[in-house]
Amino acid sequence: MNLVLMSDPQVAAIPVRECGEPLVDVRDHDFRVDPRKQDALGAYAHVREGVLARLKHARSLLPAGIDLLFIEGYRPLSLQQRYFTEYRKELAAAQPGWTPKQLHQAASRYVSPPDIAPHSAGAAVDVTLADQDGHELDLGTRVNASPEESNGACFTHAPNLSDQARHHRTLLLNVMDSAGFTNYETEFWHFSAADRYDALMRREPYARYGPIELP
Repeated sequence: MNLVLMSDPQVAAIPVRECGEPLVDVRDHDFRVDPRKQDALGAYAHVREGVLARLKHARSLLPAGIDLLFIEGYRPLSLQQRYFTEYRKELAAAQPGWTPKQLHQAASRYVSPPDIAPHSAGAAVDVTLADQDGHELDLGTRVNASPEESNGACFTHAPNLSDQARHHRTLLLNVMDSAGFTNYETEFWHFSAADRYDALMRREPYARYGPIELP
């Protein structure tokens, strides 16, 4: 697969012209919010205003009986750094012969480097699909499964999926794309808008959202 990783120098080179949109809580807007990533401050349930508007549009495009399940939005920089460091250590233990550059590139497939992470800009969401009772649908592997754990099934266009999982995954991709999101192809559940990665993939001259702190 010819993927553009978050660690690609082209991503970091995209300038940010911060638009000043605040972070807002999706729990105030009747979304199904899964508690698995909840934190004491409720940061995980926040996104930029423009991202919330796109989520609402994506949700409106789903067929009756299927809903978005929101898992995580904003992630403080300190938490992003912890996730990146921990995963890099896992890879180093499993691949003792890899160079620091190899470890950084491999870690970046799954966890964004903190300085360019879409989650820390409030620009990214991790979402999946659920039925009308809130039960997750089969999309091939669990959300946040690593490439090692899922045997590559976490990649958006992985070939080793059932027909049902492929159908659900295609539905999610279609509604999120129609709402103006860009998928990160190493994680079928990860979508962002107006951040550096999205700007690069859409050939925009700059990103509208950069790193932000929760008030």
